[in-house]
Amino acid sequence: MPRKKPSRLELALAVEVERYGHTVTPPQLERWRQRLWLPRTKYWRGPDGAIRSEVVKRTIELAMLSTQGRRVGWGGWVFWAIDDTPQSAACLRDALLAALKRPLERAGVDIGQVPDGDSDEAFDAREQLAARLLRNRHSPRRDFDGTLRAGAAEAGFELPPSRSVPNLFHQTLTAPGARMMVGGVGDVGFEGLMESWEATWPEGKETFDRVRAAHREAALAGVDLMAQSPMAAGLLGLIRAVEQADDALLCAAVRACTKASGTLAILMSKAVENPEIIRHLMNHVMWDQWARVGGIAPDGAAGEAAIALSTVQYLLTPGWSDDLHHYQTLMEDLLNHPPRPHPARYGPEAAGLRLGPEPDHAVAQSSGEPEGSGS
Repeated sequence: MPRKKPSRLELALAVEVERYGHTVTPPQLERWRQRLWLPRTKYWRGPDGAIRSEVVKRTIELAMLSTQGRRVGWGGWVFWAIDDTPQSAACLRDALLAALKRPLERAGVDIGQVPDGDSDEAFDAREQLAARLLRNRHSPRRDFDGTLRAGAAEAGFELPPSRSVPNLFHQTLTAPGARMMVGGVGDVGFEGLMESWEATWPEGKETFDRVRAAHREAALAGVDLMAQSPMAAGLLGLIRAVEQADDALLCAAVRACTKASGTLAILMSKAVENPEIIRHLMNHVMWDQWARVGGIAPDGAAGEAAIALSTVQYLLTPGWSDDLHHYQTLMEDLLNHPPRPHPARYGPEAAGLRLGPEPDHAVAQSSGEPEGSGS
């Protein structure tokens, strides 16, 4: 069926957008309306009859997100979260669930068919499903943090010392991470996690002693810190958190996480010329608990997984949302008042930072971090 002729209002909006150097077509406008990223046309005009400025601004943002045939991706989630209506929250919930399920679906694993229970048969079946997640998966020699540190060392400037496992994507960690995704923390156990961390980071004895002491003290008080982990019930627990979240809270979580990831991306680009920014970012607890394990949200499926996992942490982890808001304040302060570089800290060849390849956030973050294990 041929598409109807563009309305005068659609053509008028296209002209307004073109004034700012961008191009949109009536078919794009129709798609964006269907996805609820733009309001219905009857809401486009203001009291004076002109197209509302917020409609023009949002259309420009969508045009920028979809340049060169790219998917709008998680950028479109921002509009759903901002609108915060029952309809937009439903779209947001569906998108988050799809992002969380994608790694298992790609491996041919039906999350609804994962057996539960403590029987040997159920455990063995979950182990086999976890192994399917890791087939043909390459574990990079370094993760984002490690690549950043290597580049800093080559450029001759200092960064704060590591406070946690250096390479979150090491095979020793991704294997238990996959098992946790399928079966939850019970299929790995606290000591199993500690052993994998110790094998990856022998220099972290002081950190591991502190984590073990915290878990012992909690156990004596009748508290199981592992049960408080977002991965306590594996991916099923993350899915339930999204399914059961209040609409307003879900939208607030996505607004906070997408805003923070966008701010972090801007700061990382500025850090190429001013590495002192990285030092400030690394000196906050959220560098290890968020920035290096999901704060970087690229285009495509990896970025959607990163935002989805950040959203779940916002919903499930006590105190995490407050820490993210504090980090947002820090990042905005760094944007508005950039730190002065300290040449004495850098060698003469310091010229910028090298970023590594995009990580597989969906498997990597589930492997956990000592600092975040029940904290």
